[in-house]
Parts: sequence; structure tokens; C-alpha cells
Amino acid sequence: MAAPKRNLEIKARDADPRRSLELALELGAEDHGEIEQRDTYFGRAQGRLKLREQTPGETELIQYRRADEAGPRVSDFRRVPVADADALREALDAALGTLVVVEKTRRLLIWEGVRIHLDEVEGLGSFVELEDPGEGERLEALRAKLDIEDPIAGSYSDLLLDTPELLLKAAEAAMRNAYAPHSGFKVGAALRTPAGAIYSGANVENAAYPQSQCAEASAIGALIAAGDSEIAAVAVVAERLDVCPPCGGCRQRLAEFAEPDTPVYLGGHETTTLGELLPLSFSLGPKRPARPDAQGVESA
Repeated sequence: MAAPKRNLEIKARDADPRRSLELALELGAEDHGEIEQRDTYFGRAQGRLKLREQTPGETELIQYRRADEAGPRVSDFRRVPVADADALREALDAALGTLVVVEKTRRLLIWEGVRIHLDEVEGLGSFVELEDPGEGERLEALRAKLDIEDPIAGSYSDLLLDTPELLLKAAEAAMRNAYAPHSGFKVGAALRTPAGAIYSGANVENAAYPQSQCAEASAIGALIAAGDSEIAAVAVVAERLDVCPPCGGCRQRLAEFAEPDTPVYLGGHETTTLGELLPLSFSLGPKRPARPDAQGVESA
């Protein structure tokens, strides 16, 4: 197997894309024009795994690892040409699940071997990204010339996953499958891990009422069964309530795997935190570390 390639990268929001383009061209950067890209990210992979479809350009399967740091960070990556994008996308979705789809228009320029990406990302806005296959001297020089400040730590996929919409949609989809013949009160919950994986669940009622299970408990069961053990965000929706906070028992269940500042989205109408819902939650001590065999997805 070929060794992965390596880049040193930095990414930041771009308040003035036109000015960034002018500066790059003034420096003598080669303009390679615009590229339409669609990146589909998949879950339960070692590092990040995405299928990149682009026009112009070839479709590629890209696996990479990159530290969750705001400054320049090393990215180890592999690229594999893909002949049948639709078939591979369907197979990976069935096997691993789709995390998020990032659609963007990229203006590509190259300055002394450093790639300059001026990106317009759907749902996020304008960004500038630099990729240097060398040791970073050229990247730092170009960063100063382009006046790039306040780099961001995550990827576009992280930024999209960090919004409540996707999590609420997953909770709503689970709610529609709830088994609630006795109360007629359907509830759905969805949990996002720090790696971006989403697990959902619905309430499951029973004729012997104490044997019923809340949606949050169902979602936690799915998370644990998949090998994860950390919750980064929670969404709860109900068919007959605009705002449906977790019951007391589920707040304690969530506290086992989440932090007090973990956001909780309630039906799209209210956002709170687990600490606000359950101050002074019961704990036997520091939270256990994630399982060493759990297959997470690093920020990239």
C-alpha cells in the first residue's frame, strides 16, 4: 500500500473574497479557475472519508486525518480515483452511513506550489484555505501576504454538523417511526458525537407501562451499540408539542455521556444545555474515556 501524502493546511473565514483574489493575483499566483465540488462525508471511518465529485475534474474517494487545531495543521491523505460515483456512494452510505454533504464553488490558484482555495460553501459562506506540500515556510509567507487571521479548527463538514438542522431532521425522522399506541404521543431524539456521527431513536411503549422506553434511551442504545460513548449535541422533538424537554430520567441518562455545556435542541424552538436541564447531575467520578476500539472520525 502506498504511503499517504501530506499537506500543511490552514483555513479561515474570508470577509472579502474579491480582495483575496486580487491579492493572490498581484502576488503572481496562477489562476486555475472555478471548480464545482460536492463532498459526501461518511461515518464510522478511520479519520475522515469523503467522496468528492467535481466539475471539472475526476471523482475521487479521499481518506485523511488532520488534527483539530486552529493554526497550521498537518493533513495525511490518500486519494483513489472513482469510476462509478453513484454506485460507490450508495455502497458507502449503506455500510457506513452518510454524515453530511458539503457543496461549494472553489476558485483554485497556485503560488510557488501552495494551493490557494477561495471557497463559497453552501450554507456557510466564504472561506480561504491554503495547502502547502512542503514544510510550511511558504504557507506562513503567503498567509502574511494574504492577511489571513483567526484560522478555524474544523472542516466545512464540522461547521455544517454543528448546526441544529441536521440533528433535528434525524430526530423528526425517528419520531415518525415511534411506537406509541397507548399514549398517541410520539417522540424522537437524535445524538451527535464529537466525530460527527448521528444516532437517533424513538419512544417505544408497552402495555405494561413501566417497560416503555423513551426516545432518548433508544438513541443512547444505538450510540453505544455502534461503539461510541460521547455525546456532543442532542435534539428532541415531539409530534404534539413545540418544545419537548427530556424527562428527568433521560436527563440523567444523557449526563452519563455528555457534558454540562452540551447543547440540547428542543423542537427547533429552543436551545438549552444539559447543565441547565440537569444541574448537579449524579456522577461516580470523571467520565470514562471513549472506547479504544471505537471507530471515530477526526476533525478535518
